[in-house]
Amino acid sequence: MQHITAPELAARLADESREQPLLLDVRENWEYETCHIAGSTQIPMNLIPIRVTEIDDDREIVCVCHHGARSMQVAAFLERNGFSNITNLTGGIHAWAVQVDPSMPKY
Repeated sequence: MQHITAPELAARLADESREQPLLLDVRENWEYETCHIAGSTQIPMNLIPIRVTEIDDDREIVCVCHHGARSMQVAAFLERNGFSNITNLTGGIHAWAVQVDPSMPKY
């Protein structure tokens, strides 16, 4: 598993010359509705095992949660299940709101 900071992810997403990663937001519905990174796909952590076939294993995946702990668990689960290009957003959506998009609601 790799790790990426919020500013590094913002730069990565802004680089149109690279294929965009799948931003896998593993937070609960109410959290995702409160705030999320544009273009992200939400599958709550507890549903990942039964919805894992919906995730493209050929694509780079960046896992996102509130502070980075749940997404790290999901990233480890995905790796154990054959996914090879997995990155965790260090500090989660909170770090994104603080370091990249201060207008984003925090909770």
